[in-house]
Amino acid sequence: MSQGASSKKSTASRLPGNKSTKFIPYLIPGILSLAVIIIVPFIWNIYLSFTRWRGVGPVRFVGLRNWQRLIGDATFWKSFINSFWIIVAIVVIPTILGLLISSVLTDVIQKKFNSGSASFIRALYYLPQLLPVAVASIIMGWIFRPDDGAFNALLQKIGLGSLQHNWLGDPGSALPVLMFILIWIQLGYPIVIFMSGLQRVDPELYEAASLDGANWWQKFRVVTLPSIIPELLVVILTATIGALKTFGPVYLLTKGGPGTSTIVPSYYSYNQFFQLHQVGYGAAISTALTIVIIVFSVVFTLIQGRVEKNMD
Repeated sequence: MSQGASSKKSTASRLPGNKSTKFIPYLIPGILSLAVIIIVPFIWNIYLSFTRWRGVGPVRFVGLRNWQRLIGDATFWKSFINSFWIIVAIVVIPTILGLLISSVLTDVIQKKFNSGSASFIRALYYLPQLLPVAVASIIMGWIFRPDDGAFNALLQKIGLGSLQHNWLGDPGSALPVLMFILIWIQLGYPIVIFMSGLQRVDPELYEAASLDGANWWQKFRVVTLPSIIPELLVVILTATIGALKTFGPVYLLTKGGPGTSTIVPSYYSYNQFFQLHQVGYGAAISTALTIVIIVFSVVFTLIQGRVEKNMD
């Protein structure tokens, strides 16, 4: 009888559920870090969005006043309109160019030359991603400086001095130039992701398409694009979240100006927090931005799961 009980006990100790409990202590530091760095500040930020506080002194609860002000704030809505253009610069254009460039590098450069050439060109595109955002922004800020910037100097050198301009200081050109800078920074990311996805595409699919007389564009549309749908969805999701949170380049290059021509929600929230000392209103802006990001992430993740399920 005791041997049977001992055998049952030994069997239970080998069950995966019992073994997994040994790893719970190793999860505690991560859970604590998540709570301290993300969950607690997020809850505190939501609370502050219902208060009036200047960062010092007593916190005064004001209910929905900050949110009512937010709804009627033209600058807040302008910041989200600018976020749309930031999404174009960080998500739409780099994704389209990344699809085409990665396909060319894989289908043309790698086959006609060698994989080393394709890898070298891919590394060149990815180089801005390796730079800290602050360094990349400062470099581009030097290039577009109005007095002694490299771009104006180039225009002067090639006889187009009449086109010299304060590119980041004019409301009409600041946002397009900022978008160009963001495209330059972001382009390498989708190229690397898509090229890694293309490595698992069966070469026989391309050979069969070639035998059927398909040109490069037809092979791209029929073989390449459907094969990297999972990578495409990942790039769109992560890049869109990054675009909505864009702060560094705006802070370093334009500070939301001239006027509100390049203002984005994250910088507008920062401005209310640390420059105007309206902590409650800044918290409302950042909370609204967080809600938008969460809703987008959930909806897009559901769509992603449905698309990948249909592919299977």
